[in-house]
Amino acid sequence: MQSQIKYIHQQLVDKQISCVDLVQQRLDRLKQNTHGSVNTLLEADALKRAQAVDAKLANGESIGLLEGIPFGVKDVFMLQGTHTTASSAFLKDYKSAYTASAIQKLLDAGAIPIVKENCDSFGHGSSNENSIFGAVQNAKDSELVAGGSSGGSAVNVAKDFTVFSIGGDTGGSVRQPAGYNGVYGLKPTYGRISRYGLMAYASSTDCVGPLAKSVEDIRIVLNAISGKDVKDQTTYKSSQIDEGALENTAGIKTVGYFKNLLDNEGMDPSIKADFMSALEQIKAKGIEVKALDFMDADTLVSTYYILAMAETASNLSRLDGTNYGNRIGAENLIESYAVTRSNNFSEETKRRVVGGNQVLSQGFSDEIYLKSLAIRDQLTADFERFFDDVDILLSPVTPGLPPKVGDSLKDPLAMYLSDAFTVGFSLGQLPTLTVPQGTATGIQITAAKTDDERVLQFAHLLEETL
Repeated sequence: MQSQIKYIHQQLVDKQISCVDLVQQRLDRLKQNTHGSVNTLLEADALKRAQAVDAKLANGESIGLLEGIPFGVKDVFMLQGTHTTASSAFLKDYKSAYTASAIQKLLDAGAIPIVKENCDSFGHGSSNENSIFGAVQNAKDSELVAGGSSGGSAVNVAKDFTVFSIGGDTGGSVRQPAGYNGVYGLKPTYGRISRYGLMAYASSTDCVGPLAKSVEDIRIVLNAISGKDVKDQTTYKSSQIDEGALENTAGIKTVGYFKNLLDNEGMDPSIKADFMSALEQIKAKGIEVKALDFMDADTLVSTYYILAMAETASNLSRLDGTNYGNRIGAENLIESYAVTRSNNFSEETKRRVVGGNQVLSQGFSDEIYLKSLAIRDQLTADFERFFDDVDILLSPVTPGLPPKVGDSLKDPLAMYLSDAFTVGFSLGQLPTLTVPQGTATGIQITAAKTDDERVLQFAHLLEETL
């Protein structure tokens, strides 16, 4: 698919459409949508920004590629003056006092935020049902979940409510809903994009990631929001990825996949068959395909959730209703803390906070938490070894098809296991992209750390192959 950003940019430059009309059209679609993807519309501010773009064009001034392009923001990112709720009762009335670095870079480029998007509360979920605003329904079939936690962001892109969206990915929260809804979703190398202004879930794996309908649009947005930020010491200086570089796939000679994960009993036969068929088409392009052995799915998922729950328990300890949030009074301060957190956190958030405090507690931290850190170190070493042998790793995005709305809430363990193909790359802090080809929920492309360009190169090749 061609770049929507470039197409709309040319329409604006040629005055085939005004920016105000463009933004109003997208806002009208968001108002009418029945998929539950909207938390807050940013109508007044969006139209004001659109008027400024039209004024520049009327004066004969040039505009940047992203200037006037309407986009969505997952409701875990700070945007000054807007409600930033994390889809939680705790922050239902909270307004941002500042703007996240990634969002500010887009504002500086002239892009126009038009909606704060529904998500699982605090990013806790893989179905986008854990939200005070209700479940988000799949863009293809409203009886199915949209995936999570960035379900609203994926649906808005898939339904053309936004041109692109900015999501947050901790263990697959951009990639999995992208796969469920048939769009592109990138988790970049950890540290390529600043996390400043993104509500922390698990700080060691949290990433900012774009969702869009083409590889080229992912590239454009990635370039705009990447780079070192003094407000986030985990960030690093990264090079821009040129458009022409996407066609340079000559250096990709070998692709690896994890045979043992495909043989897992929880694997949907149709996804496995389609994935293996895609590998055959890749072989036909003259690329070598290697079967690799990796950690088993249960170990991957367990390790990720132990570490993620420990980090979220720590990160959410600040929410007690004293400094901000929806406070509930009680007979004394301790009781007020307890009632406030019990009544304002979702069941899934409480499950993760309790689990995190458990693995960090005396008597358990050595046996569970520290061992999980050791497994993570082993996993990182495994990835380094794999990339000595292959240029790209391919995998399905999910082991199964999207469940029906309501099913995941009945079986949290099944929801955790649906992350089997995404969490390992999060623990390894590797760049990983969902492409909407190959299987019913897409294919995941992963490269070595900081080699985000190679991920996009192979995605470009798959656009022409599958």
